[in-house]
Amino acid sequence: MLVNLLIYSYKIKYVRSKKPMERKWISAKSSMALGSFVFFFAINQFFVHRSTVSLIVGIVLLLVGAGSIWAGYRAHRYYFPLAVKEAEETK
Repeated sequence: MLVNLLIYSYKIKYVRSKKPMERKWISAKSSMALGSFVFFFAINQFFVHRSTVSLIVGIVLLLVGAGSIWAGYRAHRYYFPLAVKEAEETK
């Protein structure tokens, strides 16, 4: 539930922002939040349901979530200094 609120708040911030680097930085944070939701949902699948289909779906979601977290982290690390520089220039 908390992750869903984070995702929505990041998307609202993304739409309201007019600065391009800040938008990409917020999008990266949103990607990490969504990836963590999918990742932990997949871990939940391993404990709640004990079937072959649930195991396969859980593994796929685990990989997708981990990939989204990783890609979001790399984008966040790249765009954060640029967003800070952009914010300093517009003051």
